[in-house]
Amino acid sequence: MKNNLLLLLSVIFFAAPLRAQTPLPSVQEVYQIFKNKCITCHDHASPEAGLDLEGTGSTELLRAINVAQKLVNVDPTNIFAGNSGLKRVYPGRPDRSFLFRKINNGLESTIAALHAEEGESMPQSPSTPLTNLEKEIIRQWILFGAKTTGVSFDKSVVESFYNVGGQKSFPDGPPPPPAPGEGFQIKMGPFYLPPDGELEYFQKYELSLPANIEVNRMEMLISGYSHHFIVYNFEGTGANAVPHGLRLNANHDQINLVAAVQEQTDLHLPQGTAFRWEKDITLDLNAHYINYSLLLPYQCEVYVNVYTQPVGTAQQQMYATLLVNPFIPIPNNGNLITYSKPEFQFGAGTLYVWGLMGHTHKYGRSYKVWKRLASGQKGELIYDASCPLGIPGCPTQFFDYQHIPLRYWEPLMPINWNTGIIHEASWVNEGPESVAFGPTSDDEMMVLIAFYTLAPVTVDTEEPAETAQQVLTSPNPTNGAIRITVPGVAEVRRFGLFDLTGRQLLSRNDIPSNAFELDLGLLPNGIYVFNADGRTGKIVVEH
Repeated sequence: MKNNLLLLLSVIFFAAPLRAQTPLPSVQEVYQIFKNKCITCHDHASPEAGLDLEGTGSTELLRAINVAQKLVNVDPTNIFAGNSGLKRVYPGRPDRSFLFRKINNGLESTIAALHAEEGESMPQSPSTPLTNLEKEIIRQWILFGAKTTGVSFDKSVVESFYNVGGQKSFPDGPPPPPAPGEGFQIKMGPFYLPPDGELEYFQKYELSLPANIEVNRMEMLISGYSHHFIVYNFEGTGANAVPHGLRLNANHDQINLVAAVQEQTDLHLPQGTAFRWEKDITLDLNAHYINYSLLLPYQCEVYVNVYTQPVGTAQQQMYATLLVNPFIPIPNNGNLITYSKPEFQFGAGTLYVWGLMGHTHKYGRSYKVWKRLASGQKGELIYDASCPLGIPGCPTQFFDYQHIPLRYWEPLMPINWNTGIIHEASWVNEGPESVAFGPTSDDEMMVLIAFYTLAPVTVDTEEPAETAQQVLTSPNPTNGAIRITVPGVAEVRRFGLFDLTGRQLLSRNDIPSNAFELDLGLLPNGIYVFNADGRTGKIVVEH
């Protein structure tokens, strides 16, 4: 029903061109672009650079398949491109596809200009330039795995975006990557949603690192239309059975969680910790976007800025895990429904927790975590998603399922995993039908994301006492200007200011000293809370 409605909206609002009742296979859509713009130079009889884009076969579809077989996973004849690890078409990766690099001409600004040894852009004839829509259709075919059968993506939504208009995840262009030598950038997408559409995609993503690395920071850059973004990594040979390109089904095992966020988040790991990535690591990216517009298509993109350091720099490896309760039937009776789940493992010893974040969908009303007592009862409340920063005890509680806070502990919080924790979520379902655990925003979830190490991080012996000191604020209360000092550190890597509903008002990263000033003169009178590298406090504004 929903898909039919979306198709109707596309026709009404965009006057999308009429199409055959059965859309052409995506490979044939791409072939028609080659036929119209490229085979003057790349015909079957005398193909330039040995690249035949005309192909052979008794039908257009067979000729399209023949051309694809000469492109997909085939080494380019250009020596420089081949030595750079490119394929003519690398399924799922336009950035590693020599064909797309040759036709890009600025459509994808994160792809560097052609090297002199890669030759000139295509097509060379000024009378047959590729439009951005034509380049996008080729890019979408590659992103969805460069398949020779089936319809990989909805061409009509892409046509509407380019011919009529649409919204972008990053309307001002891609966010800047890390500086040379500091790390690298990962990109997922773009993929396109029709008005009121919703999709969740996975993508196998090989990094091909030159050496093992430690990752001390992951800047997760998503838009407000993103429901979540998750990074996994495959173990062993787990990636081998997973196809290239964007896919709707997870269909993966032998997988570990790297990081999960529900909004744009800068995961700046505590000093002395890092994710450890082997040079042959393969990631699995998972993006879930919802188009809240009823009128315009949406271009979905995700960027991850990965910051690295030499192997051996970190004392402890940072781990992440998803703690899931899939047994959450929620009737649509308008009552508060609550489920709890203990998480513990006898003999596991102590884990050192850096961060916790709950996750529900739209019927969610709360998410809390307690330390679990040996008796199995709830002990200390350590996480409350209805409070700013997830810190329990706020006077005014407000649960926003789209912006559930991630609570940090620096120094790391030890938890005896012999007794473990208890996490609990509540829902009120006033919708049209009962729901249960499921992946879409019309289903529900109960998932706790946890970041932890297996051993403590030792503090520099020159400043052990200062590191635990309280953050200093002066004057407090303030009528505007305030100075904040974080004892025991050389710089403040992450600072956030929040109101009592949990709404973030200010965010600063990489402050180059341990003391800085803020002007809060535009804020109304009230109490505000802040987090400075895991240490928290309150600021009172009185005009």
